[in-house]
Amino acid sequence: MARTPAPADWQDDLRPLPASSWNFDTAAHLLERAGFGGTPQQIQALADMGSVGAVRHLVHFQNVDNHHLPPFEHSGLHDPGLEPFPPSRPAVTEMAKATGQALGIQVKAGGNRPLQPIVNKFFYWLRASVLETDRVAWWWANRMVASNAPLQEKMALFWHGHFAVNESKVRDYRKLLNELLLFQAEGTGNFGTLMQAVAKDPAMLSFLDAGVNVKGAPNENFAREIMELFTMGVGHYSETDIREAARAFTGWNYVDLDFVVNADQHDDGEKHFLGRSGAFTGEDIIDIILEQPVTAEHIAGKLYRFFVREELSPAVRTQLGNVLREADYEIAPLLETLFLSRDFYSNPSVGTQIKSPVQLAVSTYRRMGLHEAPGVPDFNRATGVLGQALFRPPTVAGWAGGRSWMTPGLLLERGNFARDILFPDINFLPSDRYNNGEDIRGVAERIRQGMDITNATQPALGEGAIMAESNLLADRDEDFNTRYGSFRGWQMAIERVKPVPRHFARMNFSAMVTEAGLSTTEQVVDHFIARFLRVEPGAAARQQMIAFLDTELGTRDIARAESYMEDGLRMLLHVVMSQPEYQLA
Repeated sequence: MARTPAPADWQDDLRPLPASSWNFDTAAHLLERAGFGGTPQQIQALADMGSVGAVRHLVHFQNVDNHHLPPFEHSGLHDPGLEPFPPSRPAVTEMAKATGQALGIQVKAGGNRPLQPIVNKFFYWLRASVLETDRVAWWWANRMVASNAPLQEKMALFWHGHFAVNESKVRDYRKLLNELLLFQAEGTGNFGTLMQAVAKDPAMLSFLDAGVNVKGAPNENFAREIMELFTMGVGHYSETDIREAARAFTGWNYVDLDFVVNADQHDDGEKHFLGRSGAFTGEDIIDIILEQPVTAEHIAGKLYRFFVREELSPAVRTQLGNVLREADYEIAPLLETLFLSRDFYSNPSVGTQIKSPVQLAVSTYRRMGLHEAPGVPDFNRATGVLGQALFRPPTVAGWAGGRSWMTPGLLLERGNFARDILFPDINFLPSDRYNNGEDIRGVAERIRQGMDITNATQPALGEGAIMAESNLLADRDEDFNTRYGSFRGWQMAIERVKPVPRHFARMNFSAMVTEAGLSTTEQVVDHFIARFLRVEPGAAARQQMIAFLDTELGTRDIARAESYMEDGLRMLLHVVMSQPEYQLA
């Protein structure tokens, strides 16, 4: 049944939705945007609560029972000797030469390659952090799929894109995990409290080079991004404001996982910032930023674009900024205003949002009724191919979103993602057990053949190439071998990092059809369209789907095909999930 269009005057109207307009379709839209969609049963449960009850249930999730969600289980990879982790391989070897030790390891007293154990450990941590970060991503994906408080995870995803940090720069999964836990705990709380916490978060401090922001030589990265991306937006501050704010943040740093202020590196002189003067600290700078009306409007506007739609009128932006400011920057009242508004359910807002890759994957699993993310396809690699790998945003600005998620090539890849779920690859090679970015297997095989380290770690030779005679005679005398360190680091990491479970998605679409009491292929197609699409396809596409299923089953009578229809149903769902409409929420 087609959705009844909303009245045209609902657009940009922040007044609450009339109780008489609340139904299954509006509940489905709410769950899609304030979460990741769900099964018909989950949608109906929200519909039965009424609009106010449903919104409060999603926004105020603190008492929701989520005891089935386990905490992240660390592999036990880190040891204190790794801190402070050096910025590069040359830095660690120079440190070892100068002090006789690095990363908690003494330089060998004699023999060949005295620095090799140190180089091995350096690469071990680089590799181990990457693999453990992927485990954190899978753990988080499971929470998105299985949580009874989906808005908690949706808000964490929003803040992950807003306060974007990247594993390749931070190089410590623990810092990334702690920032995620902060977003999960405070995501619908007070923005000022969250902003202060993020500014002192070791992941953010590492990502924005806080360690080189010192008295007398302030680094502007941190101060600039706080204003440009995190609070006010471009055009509401001067270059002088950036320089003065950077002075206020001097000395802010971290030791391992703890925030510290190095008093001897902090500039405690008078600063002039946004029309105010004083011996401001970093906390003072953030408080002054929060006093600016544009800050509330910027944050409210970004939340609107994430949850409602891209187009935001200046008048609505001002109204929402007022809501956030009057709530003293509490996020929950703003979310309630958005999710109850007529504008949220207006025609321009419904079925017009292009799903991000993470939203696409999670909503697919939730619609299928899964209780965890499958290990095949790999979650972070699958969404990464589509443009969004968790903990790997492309820049400090996060992901562009919107139409950037969709190109002809990415639409094809989205269809391939659907097929990989429905017909998983039995030759799948898990990324946490096999690395295809380096010649690791080649090194291992050459060592097995009896080659010394020098020869085993030579780049693969092309056909007809001749190895230098000096390499054929003996193992080279050197301080360390970088390629062997990379190889040994991968070995050590794979040995210690716990594997991600690699089960396939467990689905039974034949049972789904039987339980729904469907008797014809036409009913099956309509059922799949209603369950999996928020935007209905055209009549011609629907007829093509019916004809497709008729051909695959060899009959229109579901009872006759009951014993063999599973693959045909999966092929039909692949067709449904490959539709342009499936990409919309």
